[in-house]
Amino acid sequence: MKGWLVVNEFVRSDKFYEIYNYLENSAKSKNVEIVRYTNADLCLTFDGLQKKIDIEKPQFCIFWDKDILLAQQLELCGLRLFNSAKAIEVCDNKALTYINLLNKNIAMPKTLVLPKRFRSVNWNEEKLIFKIIEILKLPLIIKECHGSFGQQVYLVNTKEQLIEKLCELNTTPIILQEFIKSSFAKDIRINVVGGKVVTSMLRYSANGDFRANISNGGKMKAYLPTKEECDLAINACNALNLDFAGVDILFGEDNKPILCEVNSNAHFMNIYNCTGVNVADYIIDYIIKEVDKNGRLVNI
Repeated sequence: MKGWLVVNEFVRSDKFYEIYNYLENSAKSKNVEIVRYTNADLCLTFDGLQKKIDIEKPQFCIFWDKDILLAQQLELCGLRLFNSAKAIEVCDNKALTYINLLNKNIAMPKTLVLPKRFRSVNWNEEKLIFKIIEILKLPLIIKECHGSFGQQVYLVNTKEQLIEKLCELNTTPIILQEFIKSSFAKDIRINVVGGKVVTSMLRYSANGDFRANISNGGKMKAYLPTKEECDLAINACNALNLDFAGVDILFGEDNKPILCEVNSNAHFMNIYNCTGVNVADYIIDYIIKEVDKNGRLVNI
């Protein structure tokens, strides 16, 4: 069995290379050949891309990138992607994630998708500010629609801070959410593969940061999720047609689980170091089963 691992040419850090190596080593241990390409390597004409696939005959592609346009072209060439272009696109945009999970019985924070702006706005004069505060109350959370590792998430406590941050973000697409006070500085990361929970951890901040992300100085420990927490994570992944994902869950009142985010290409080294569970093994096992179930996943 042979597949491609597609990564981003312009993301060059040991943190990412470690993930790629774990996926490749896991595949090798299961007699699966993985060839790594960057999105720049595959910057070909559509016919050239099709020819490359026909020659190399990959049966699947682990698409560990967010280059949606390339992902779409690969799918048009008949290549089965894990995850799909659509699933990655939705998860890479927090507004799209929210919209695609509406009416799916998924508990989420009260959310506003800020209207599209084509130019700078004088928020001091906008009546929308009062509507935002009326609906979400203060403090509230601002999230850039595109962002990773909690770096583009902001807690604002006052009307003045809200106006200042909106002015700073200018035309950046954002959503605004109610602040889940009961989950201050803590959340759960659950890794789901093939519709099953494979491992989870509790993340918590010890430095006063409202975010629990490990990259922001948070700490972690192994965690046994409740059935309700597992069901929420699995249902979110199923609703978004994800083969695998890292699902972040907040603690609502009375510990009611509330969905925070869904990460289609979730980094799994932290959770491996925390729990000893190698998510890469589960991903490769799942792909093998899917290929065996569906036969050759590309018409070659």
